[in-house]
Amino acid sequence: MQQPIDLPSHSDEIPSELGGLRLTKQRKVVYGVLLDLRDHPTAQDVFLRAKERMPSISLATVYNCLEALVVHKLVKQVNFDRSPSRYCPNLEEHVHFQDEATGEIHDVIFKKGVKLEDLLDLPQGVEVRELELTLKGLMPSSNQ
Repeated sequence: MQQPIDLPSHSDEIPSELGGLRLTKQRKVVYGVLLDLRDHPTAQDVFLRAKERMPSISLATVYNCLEALVVHKLVKQVNFDRSPSRYCPNLEEHVHFQDEATGEIHDVIFKKGVKLEDLLDLPQGVEVRELELTLKGLMPSSNQ
């Protein structure tokens, strides 16, 4: 799996090139939006936040920026059923848990020392190159 990139959250501090992708002003703004809150926003959420920083940015540009960031593995696209895609800048191995009561998505990391092979009966010799696991349920605060 790709090593996470440790970056400051402010888009003006993001380098002009990452992962082989030239980061234009628009891509920096979109990437900065994702890094700032890390709350798994939809493209529409990203667009509204990006407009605050760059009023001239269009929704189509935001979609193009998100696609480029996903293709270059700088962010992950997260899908739950038929809901709009969400975007996650956390590149460490983790799964996503969606609280059914609030709709919030939380990153859940594996316990230290636990390997995927410990959880799944994978065929011998298989090489997992990408992990996408989503869980749904209720957070303890939602169960009351």
